[in-house]
Amino acid sequence: MKKRRLAVAFTGPSNSGKTTLIEKIAKLLIKEYKVAIIKNDPKDKAKFDIEGKDSYKFFQTGAEVVVTSPTRTTYFSHRKKSLEDIIDMVNDFDILLVEGLKTLPLPRIAVFRNSLDESYLGYIEAIATDESVDKNSIPENIDILDLNNPNQVIEWIFKNAKEV
Repeated sequence: MKKRRLAVAFTGPSNSGKTTLIEKIAKLLIKEYKVAIIKNDPKDKAKFDIEGKDSYKFFQTGAEVVVTSPTRTTYFSHRKKSLEDIIDMVNDFDILLVEGLKTLPLPRIAVFRNSLDESYLGYIEAIATDESVDKNSIPENIDILDLNNPNQVIEWIFKNAKEV
């Protein structure tokens, strides 16, 4: 029997609290589940290695690079991967949390602090926010979650995440 795996995505403006929320959720879920996280880096600004180290030198050749140790495996790729490619690579997880990648067909939680960006409303199912956002401007078909209550967000994930 194929194991049930769930995926959900988080979206929102820069510095809205997406990473913090995902981190809190992952720390709670990891106690009972295998959790995988995909983070989108749309501006290609993340730094993963240190110039001069072997893995950096290998990656600079243009090759696909895997660094393995007794405690972790790191994969550096020059090729864009689809969600299916990444799921196949990670493979062994119960819950996949995706930050960004708004084109992926996944149930999506938008994270807002201070103000609501209505441009997100067309492709989200829930909003995680704090008291600073006017909830009256949120359409009725969108669930409202407390940004400071990761357990409530986890409950929503188990009810609404997509099986992958």
